Amino acid sequence: MGNPYLRRFTDEALQKRLRESGAVLIKGPKSCGKTETAAHAAKSLVRLDTDDEMRLLMEIDPKSVLKGSVPRVIDEWQEFPQIWNYVRREVDDRRKNGQFILTGSATPEERARLHSGAGRFSVIKMRPMSLFEKGWSSGEVSLAKIMKGSVPGSRQTDFSLEDLAEKITIGGWPSLIGKDGKAALRFMQDYITLIAEVDISRFGGKRRDPQKLIRLMQSLARNISTQATLSSLAMDTGGSYAQINEETAAEYLASLERLMIVEDLPAWSTHIRSSDTLRKTPKRHFVDPSFAVGALGLSIKKLTKEISYLGLLFESLAIRDLRIYAEAHDGKVYHYRDSRNLEVDAIIEYPDRTWAAFEVKTGFGAQNAAAENLLTFAKKIDQEKMGAPAALTVITANGIACRRKDGVNVVPLSVLTA
Repeated sequence: MGNPYLRRFTDEALQKRLRESGAVLIKGPKSCGKTETAAHAAKSLVRLDTDDEMRLLMEIDPKSVLKGSVPRVIDEWQEFPQIWNYVRREVDDRRKNGQFILTGSATPEERARLHSGAGRFSVIKMRPMSLFEKGWSSGEVSLAKIMKGSVPGSRQTDFSLEDLAEKITIGGWPSLIGKDGKAALRFMQDYITLIAEVDISRFGGKRRDPQKLIRLMQSLARNISTQATLSSLAMDTGGSYAQINEETAAEYLASLERLMIVEDLPAWSTHIRSSDTLRKTPKRHFVDPSFAVGALGLSIKKLTKEISYLGLLFESLAIRDLRIYAEAHDGKVYHYRDSRNLEVDAIIEYPDRTWAAFEVKTGFGAQNAAAENLLTFAKKIDQEKMGAPAALTVITANGIACRRKDGVNVVPLSVLTA
């Protein structure tokens, strides 16, 4: 018997979108749980990647694939991109909501010439599981309540460096629930090999060199949570091997983005009081920091000896969870850096322009410098135009959730939820 189904934040979003749209597209990287979540809400399911009968029907009578109880899941729809247009037309004909759920782990090539799904499709982006979804966060502190100004509070929480390294290595993959760090590292290395040798060329539109792709992922891993430029990534990827140019590096990055492996953090566009200028370079992140561990082949023992690098991985872990929690309320996550190199790790902004700033520090003891940085940053923002921050918060790995005397919150990631 397999593991019991664990609730995802996507579940509620999916039910809402099914009530509002004829079809829902769930997109996300392979193995993040899209099919399980879709099947949990569906009454019938078609697997276009493994069902030979349905693959044959797609060749001779594509419309018949859509027949079945609704909501009907069309899994890995990008295997036959033309199904998009059949679904769109079927939604038009039926004039009912909640008909289809499409799941996919790659964006089809542009030459597929898909017609717009506007007005028929709703799109949900799904990521690997957050700490809360995996049961690794107590959920004592709600991001939504922080965004409303509530004072956070929790019991003491403690992660050893080994615990933290193992959780980062295992990542948010449902299939790794109950597995240890060694099994997780093998899983991620196999995952990366398949991306490089199969998926990147299959869905990337042209043949890619697997070794160059792996070296690029290794470069991204070394530069995780930084604003590494395209030129520096290209140079690092070439190394002592044949150099690659920026155009080639950009093409490889675009392919990884289409497979939803890479998810950079965009810069926040805001108003500041000073004459300083805003930096627009995104921060480099994978959709889950376990990709970085797998790309570099790092054991838990090695990670615990690389404290600075473990801190960068923890920052990426926090960004992953903040994205999941913020998007449960239609929020977006950004980062901030200006020409004086004042940086803030995460800015969350809601559709009503409510915003809050977050610094991420592995150790509870680093909160003083982080809090001072947040207070300096808040003074720099033109609050007449942007409004006052709903909260300034330091995310840590250990400690308790509380509000300091200076008004800055401290919240361990292991007590946070949406």
